[in-house]
Amino acid sequence: MRLGRVIGRVTLSRQDPAFRGARWMIVSPMSRPQLSQPGEELISKSASVVVYDDLGASRGDIIGFVEGAEATAPFERPTPIDAYNAAIIENLNYQPAS
Repeated sequence: MRLGRVIGRVTLSRQDPAFRGARWMIVSPMSRPQLSQPGEELISKSASVVVYDDLGASRGDIIGFVEGAEATAPFERPTPIDAYNAAIIENLNYQPAS
């Protein structure tokens, strides 16, 4: 699982019926500088990820997302998905190793 900040959303004109009731979010993966300052809305230098969200995350939220084969685990049938929102993080305490 990786952590990331929701920076936007994707609007689709058509989608597979398996995705009804959810939405797609644009997520900036968080690196150590962003983890040490979770209150700051810093955009990561790594590429943003489009994440399937059925938990109701909104812009600015920190989420835990999974990618690859693990992202398809919540679905009963094989579903074409690359990243899935597994958690909305309410509180983040990060202490870098000394």
